[in-house]
Amino acid sequence: MKPFGALLPFEQAIKVVDEHIEPVTRTEVVGIDGAVGRVLAEDIIATQNTPPFNRAAMDGYAVKAEDTSGASQETPGILEMVGELHAGETPSMPVGKGQCIRIATGAMMPEGADAVVMVEDTGSSNGRIEIYKGAKPLSNVSEKGADIEAGETVLSSGIYLDAGKIGVLASQGIEKATVYEKPRVAIMPSGEEVVELGKELKQGQLYDINSHTVISVVKENGGIPVKLGIIGDDMEDIRAKIAEALNNSDFIVISGGSSVGDRDLIADVVGEQGNILFHGVKIKPGKPTMFALIEGKPIFGMPGYPTSCLVNSYLFLVPALRKMARLPQKRVEKVKATLGKRASGTKGRVQFMTVKVEGNKAIPVFTESGGWLYRDRAGWVRRKRRDGNSDAVLAVLFSLVRPAFAALFAFQADFRDCHSPVD
Repeated sequence: MKPFGALLPFEQAIKVVDEHIEPVTRTEVVGIDGAVGRVLAEDIIATQNTPPFNRAAMDGYAVKAEDTSGASQETPGILEMVGELHAGETPSMPVGKGQCIRIATGAMMPEGADAVVMVEDTGSSNGRIEIYKGAKPLSNVSEKGADIEAGETVLSSGIYLDAGKIGVLASQGIEKATVYEKPRVAIMPSGEEVVELGKELKQGQLYDINSHTVISVVKENGGIPVKLGIIGDDMEDIRAKIAEALNNSDFIVISGGSSVGDRDLIADVVGEQGNILFHGVKIKPGKPTMFALIEGKPIFGMPGYPTSCLVNSYLFLVPALRKMARLPQKRVEKVKATLGKRASGTKGRVQFMTVKVEGNKAIPVFTESGGWLYRDRAGWVRRKRRDGNSDAVLAVLFSLVRPAFAALFAFQADFRDCHSPVD
């Protein structure tokens, strides 16, 4: 067995990764209906006002405000209705002194009118409109350019396009937008024992789980997964697969083959072609995690065990990929709970265990690194102790799956706080 070098503290490993991730610079043009969740790569300058004209903000009557001064229930103002306007229609006549036009919400204000009296504040008598409440200039009127003024920068390059931002683009008549391309992430499991889905398992073999969990993580976080197949335990095959990945992706994730067994050759090949920045982190599961650069492209060597690979994907891959994709990092969410029963740890290492959260209790559900995160286990937390024997508060830092009753539990000897991204 080849020993690990010095293990890197968890927080330092996160920092090393962050320092070596560069955001994508390539751009592409997409239709705005396909741009939600993307990052804008151009400034958008308004070419027209929104709204493009003064319009009624309420159903009612377009009036001259001065004609309604002093109007009340006891002494209503009396106006002559000379027309009616619906949204989308162009006014064909002005509003003169002592006149009004019935108007619908969103309709263009007619010339001469500077206010709208809500229909609730009016009545009718002998064919005339009674005004029961005076209006001030621009009452119930949405002014031209109130939302967006022509010539202003309405969206800046680098902004995340959500539904509201898509609406801004549409308000300017923009059908297509320039956005940053999604990073391409090559995904390769390794090991002679790993078999593609759909094939018959032989003795000692298991299905490829990691490719599919990592693909899901990549899709959820702004990347395009590029599945390149299983790497065998052969130096030439590893070299060929890495060369293919370098030609077809911005980021490489290899699961398995990152530990120190005689047949785990990934690190050897990566080391001869590039620079290994760390190989071994003070965490459990995930101690053999590797991070390297080849031709400036980042490579993660993830553990082969499904739980280890998935947890490390959330810890290391998600923040790195979101930075590369120019996406905002996921927010931190904390929930307090009390550890429901004792759990032993590994001194000096951040340790992750599945727990089931019931009320304000977090109950450890022990599983080995090679176990699987079932659907009722999600997220992770960090424990602090009040003394050497008693368990104290947990803070849930993120969810791997949606159910709120589950979390993943983490603790370490020095019990430092940790901040990690969540949905």
